[in-house]
Amino acid sequence: MAGSNRSPDVVVIGAGVVGAACAYYCSLAGLSVTVIERGAIGGGTTAACEGNILLSDKEPGPELDLALLSSRLWEEIAGEMGAERLEYESKGGVVVAASAAGADGLRRLTATQRGAGVEAVDLSCGEVTELEPNITRDVVSGAYYPQDSQVQPVLATARLLQHARARGVTVLTGTEVTGFWRDARGALIGVETNSAEAPVIRAGRVVNAAGTWSGRLGELAGAPVPVLPRKGFILVTEPLPRVIRHKVYSADYVANVASGEAGLESSVVVEGTRAGTVLIGASRERVGFDRSMSLPVLRRLAAQAIAVFPFLAEVALLRSYLGFRPYCPDRLPVIGADPRAPGLLHATGHEGAGIGLSAATGHLIAQVVAGTEPDLDLTPFRPDRFEEAIG
Repeated sequence: MAGSNRSPDVVVIGAGVVGAACAYYCSLAGLSVTVIERGAIGGGTTAACEGNILLSDKEPGPELDLALLSSRLWEEIAGEMGAERLEYESKGGVVVAASAAGADGLRRLTATQRGAGVEAVDLSCGEVTELEPNITRDVVSGAYYPQDSQVQPVLATARLLQHARARGVTVLTGTEVTGFWRDARGALIGVETNSAEAPVIRAGRVVNAAGTWSGRLGELAGAPVPVLPRKGFILVTEPLPRVIRHKVYSADYVANVASGEAGLESSVVVEGTRAGTVLIGASRERVGFDRSMSLPVLRRLAAQAIAVFPFLAEVALLRSYLGFRPYCPDRLPVIGADPRAPGLLHATGHEGAGIGLSAATGHLIAQVVAGTEPDLDLTPFRPDRFEEAIG
């Protein structure tokens, strides 16, 4: 098969926010990069996200360490590119408890988070209503997380790739990876694509950042990772004045984020946008790639949102949308080099936290490729940790 003249240091498969961050940081490290995306930039999971950059929903451990690094990096990116150009907002998060048991659990969580470096302020019921005047008076207590922030996901992805392109990165959209090239020792040295212009792209390293499809790519490369799609819905209201000041969610949300159950779970997350609309999530359900709409799920989300902000009962919904989040059974992403397929790295499995964790993921991948010591121990995220479960 005829090859192309392209020979970058790194091929990144996937132009969602994680792939874009990988390309951005690899180019920042002086590496030449080609990004391959079978659809449009940010057109998959990234386009179906709220843009959360959260610390508040994570218990101490490897994921929180990753989130703390990523939060700092997103702040740096916003400072470099301009917060307005990413719609980056350090709005802070408010978690509310509606029962005494929920309040006790939230206080225990904030105590452990503070020990891990998170700014978490315990709130009385009155202090919650000072921060969010329109919230239900049934709240027992809450917690304020000033480090929680957000970006507009597709816009942030496009900006990362725009800056990467300015450093020479090539982005091929509408191009699908169909296979891998290996040398005589079995190491990956490039990819095959369905493009007549670039049927083969040789590269020193290949990064699997294909989101919910990364499991299939791993299998194709002989290095499977059990990444599964987890379906979620988001509701969008009509434009409103600034009636919700922070990202607000129930204490139950943390438990649902950490849950590995396959069945439907939902816990309310409510936030305003710059356009005035209010976003309402979040549901989680493992149903494969079933894109069917579910009125019962939408009704449940709406009811949960009204329970937190009663005024929403009188607000019209404009639309709803759904997406598939790349989920791993142990609820940790897959980041780093795969010893089963030399030359292959993974950057996937972040589920609903991909926007927030993408900056740190890209930064760490670039460090591995450049041969420098990663800022975090990647052992908890190693790609081959599932071998026993798969076997």
